[in-house]
Amino acid sequence: MNLPLLLLLAPLLLPHYGGAGAGTGLDTKTQHPGPKEPNGVEEGQQEKVLRLTGEAAGETAGEAGVQSPNFPHSYPRDTLLLWRLVAPGNRRIQLTFDPRFGLEDPEYGICKYDFVEIEDLSEAVLLGRWCGSLSGPVSLVSKGSLVRVRFVSDQYFPSQPGFYLRYSLLPLNDPEVQVQVPAVAPTAPPSVEELEEVVSTLGTVEEVLKYLDPQHWQADMEELYRPSWHGLGKSFRGSELNQLREETRLYSCTPRNSSVSLREELRRTDVIFWPGCLLVRRCGGTCCSQTSSHCSCVPTKTSNKFYEVLQLKHRAGGRGLQRSMTDVVLEHHEECSCQCQQNQD
Repeated sequence: MNLPLLLLLAPLLLPHYGGAGAGTGLDTKTQHPGPKEPNGVEEGQQEKVLRLTGEAAGETAGEAGVQSPNFPHSYPRDTLLLWRLVAPGNRRIQLTFDPRFGLEDPEYGICKYDFVEIEDLSEAVLLGRWCGSLSGPVSLVSKGSLVRVRFVSDQYFPSQPGFYLRYSLLPLNDPEVQVQVPAVAPTAPPSVEELEEVVSTLGTVEEVLKYLDPQHWQADMEELYRPSWHGLGKSFRGSELNQLREETRLYSCTPRNSSVSLREELRRTDVIFWPGCLLVRRCGGTCCSQTSSHCSCVPTKTSNKFYEVLQLKHRAGGRGLQRSMTDVVLEHHEECSCQCQQNQD
């Protein structure tokens, strides 16, 4: 092979034999995509570290906040953004959501697809996760100096305006932070009986978790979705619990169809009615109570309904039957409730 031909082929051969960049000290690596989360967003993207400096030292605090891309307009799909807020060791971080807030709506009350969540890394505590059209809390204050903000959007249904989260620094002994700590000893937790009395009136599992922890109930709900070693192969859904409760309620103390004898109902033993029995709504079913074994299902709202029936009555002197149409009034139960007597200890 002659020299001019080698010179022409050299640029094509060098990349295959390490010629380009060889010996330059550059380390070129391909970043492979990280594992996918359930919503299809790739994990493993590098988070942005924001070091918040002390204003007391005459330094600037840097950016005023973090936000979804294009705020206050629609954010892009299939996005994962991580911010790590780092404050000086003697400072806490205060976070405030802009009132303009809008992400994809939750499913069954759970923020599963598009959401923003805040984690206090100093305490390894999830402060909350938010989505939908309701704004986040007015203000949050970290326990320590490290906070992570995570924004996720899936590949469907972007919303607007997204979110904007302002941050500022507070000293550890700031009075605004101290008022969050109760000045008196906390009250004793409710007894099992008191707690059962409250939760038994709640209609859905979402309402139960909201009552137990109004701020972090969504994270608690999501935790119930995760499989455990004793529940492998099982798929929990809050809607299934709600359906179980609704089915129980339908067959508990509720108004239901019942057939009654007109002679017994009206206490008329001297006549015959046709038809002799009619359908009415009466309270029935069992009462489930954890605190009493003496419960009865009683009506709390009633109404009267009129029926025209055939009445047969013996004529005086045994001269045959008197036939006539007559109106009868029957009581219907519209609403029912359980009345219980407390068990005697």
